[in-house]
Amino acid sequence: MMIENQNTEFKKIWKDDFLKSVCAFANAQGGSLYIGIDDNGIITGINNYQKLLEDLPNKIRDTIGVVPQINLKQKDDKYYLEIIIKPYNNPVSFRGHFYYRSGSTIQDLNGPALEKFLLDKRGKKWDSIVAESFTINDLSLAAFDIFRQKARRSKRIPEDDISESNERLLDILGLTEGGKLTRAAILAFGKDPEKLITGAYVKIGFFRTHSDLLYQDEIHGSLFEQIEKTMDILLTKYLKANIAYDGLTRTETYDYPEDALREAILNALIHKDYTSGNPVQISVYTNMLWISNSGHLPDGWTVENLITKHKSIPANPDIAKAFFRAGYIESWGRGTVNIIDHCRNAGLPVPDFEFSAGLTVLFKKENKPISELKRAEEKTVEKTVEKTVEKTVEKILNAIKQDPKITTKKLQLITGLSRRGVEWQISKLKENNILKRIGPDKGGHWEITE
Repeated sequence: MMIENQNTEFKKIWKDDFLKSVCAFANAQGGSLYIGIDDNGIITGINNYQKLLEDLPNKIRDTIGVVPQINLKQKDDKYYLEIIIKPYNNPVSFRGHFYYRSGSTIQDLNGPALEKFLLDKRGKKWDSIVAESFTINDLSLAAFDIFRQKARRSKRIPEDDISESNERLLDILGLTEGGKLTRAAILAFGKDPEKLITGAYVKIGFFRTHSDLLYQDEIHGSLFEQIEKTMDILLTKYLKANIAYDGLTRTETYDYPEDALREAILNALIHKDYTSGNPVQISVYTNMLWISNSGHLPDGWTVENLITKHKSIPANPDIAKAFFRAGYIESWGRGTVNIIDHCRNAGLPVPDFEFSAGLTVLFKKENKPISELKRAEEKTVEKTVEKTVEKTVEKILNAIKQDPKITTKKLQLITGLSRRGVEWQISKLKENNILKRIGPDKGGHWEITE
């Protein structure tokens, strides 16, 4: 018995409204529409097959411009039709609507989904379209500095090109079209990408439970700045550094491998569906961490494709190319595999990859079901928050009271934080007018103003 799937659909009788199905198959991967078979795959047969054989080829061609192959089939004394539709390179519409086959359902495309579909049919991607009204003045000099620093290290772009002007560098990276900046240019290098598209930022939150948020941060700016700032604040504020010594050498390791976290955040930023209007979201708990983005898997893919070596099919190729040239990512479809390898090498469970209206990567400290992790979370989070926030600030201020000239290195030893962690805590105290620096970095001292 046959079953309905991505490329197969059953109808007991013919109705002209089923031209939607023909349109949807033509716009997707093609498929077969069977007339005379019920939803359960049971052949019920049709009596008017001769008339349908004469009428349907012309009706389908004249209405939606598709030329199908129609076959008469027989089983026992029952006749049914097989209508085979090939995928079309050009978009196909029915009564002004563009339909698309996804799984065993038909989608009536509109809004961002329709724009993406039409661009794909033209061989273009969303991030390659010109961002009208934006100029070089809308771009961040800090983002160019980050790119040049990373690109020199990666050696994936000639030094002569790196030293070119910002305008010329964008041309070399393929981020302009007819002298105008593309959407990829604004996202990767823009001072404020949210002027182009809502939700082009990262949100981090520390949770007691899925519904109980304790504190949060938002990271805005160009994507090159977002990845650096996100990693910095994640490691200094949200995760605990485990400090050890190998002789006189101090080492710091975090609950999750830095390289795995960076890879997951890069994947989220580069492959995100920016038309969704949703930020990349990072949810931190005491015993697990989620990184989610509103992306889409390539047609025909499942999560299983991600956890083995796979083709590189970036959702935003121009953004991906800029990050590749800077040395942030590879181009061989190994990002998710690297995440798994980094966690295994650190003795952690393999992360879970889940896809539901977007892709989520779940990092865990223990190989336990989510329900058990949630129960443990509720028991330990209060102590963790108090230890990582209030007690740390108290230790820093007490140390400065005792020695106003104390160094960052000594504060690291007292608090157990990394250098970045101490610097981040001090910057927050300065922003809140609790602490200020008197004199130069060397030879000066701290003053508590509270």
